[in-house]
Amino acid sequence: MPSFIERLLFPAPRLDLAALGRRLEGRTVLVTGASFGIGEQVARIAGRAGARVLLVARTASRLEEVAADIAADGGIAQGLPCDFSDGAAVERLAAALPAVDIFVSNAGKSIRRPILASLGRPQDVTRTGAINYLAPCRLALAAMPGLVARKGQIINVSAANVLLPPAPGWAAYQASKTAFDQWLRSAAPELRAVGVAVSSIYLPLVRTRMIAPTRSYDRVPAMSPEHAAHHVAAAILTRSRRWRPWWLPPVQLAAALAGSAWEPLAEHRAQSAVR
Repeated sequence: MPSFIERLLFPAPRLDLAALGRRLEGRTVLVTGASFGIGEQVARIAGRAGARVLLVARTASRLEEVAADIAADGGIAQGLPCDFSDGAAVERLAAALPAVDIFVSNAGKSIRRPILASLGRPQDVTRTGAINYLAPCRLALAAMPGLVARKGQIINVSAANVLLPPAPGWAAYQASKTAFDQWLRSAAPELRAVGVAVSSIYLPLVRTRMIAPTRSYDRVPAMSPEHAAHHVAAAILTRSRRWRPWWLPPVQLAAALAGSAWEPLAEHRAQSAVR
């Protein structure tokens, strides 16, 4: 049950399920990161609305479970296992990808680690970059011919912090998420010119398995995966260009006005973290 603060910060979207059913009936929806969390919930909503759902994630057994649940609920779903950190596996998936109407890029890897603790861990950059940037780009490129033919849609499930100044401890994560956000936003005018809708969903903190290792988040207001999935479903229905929390623009303005004051503040936070 969301707290009062969570209901205030994260109001639920209005979602016409009947209209969503009309939009998705007979359509094919590809959802990455579909084994748990936001992706799983998006897949379940799409399946109930009449779409054929293609589930992409690393764990085949979990995809089978989600696909079976969707089928038991009257939907159609198929698992396409793929480890996004494995470039060869991504290439195989891209080569075999069927035409889709909607591509929901949701898979992601979060990592919070001080840069000086990453000196012997180049995989912090390469693995996070592969999962959050390179693999989504490759699959989006593979899906584009079908999306253009079907006047489809790409939805990027992104994070609010890509629109804010960089934060210490999040170098690999924030850089990789921002990279795909910028790539897709750069491609968006070209795609929209040929009838493909592009939607960016800038989510706040969402209480998924990905944030569980960061214990300090236990006390921070967060959105539920089901709630986040409803925002994705609303974007499918409206084909809107973006969604962000109502309070994010004022925070962005404050960050812009703060200007160079942000860097000393970030340095202070970093110094406090290593003491």
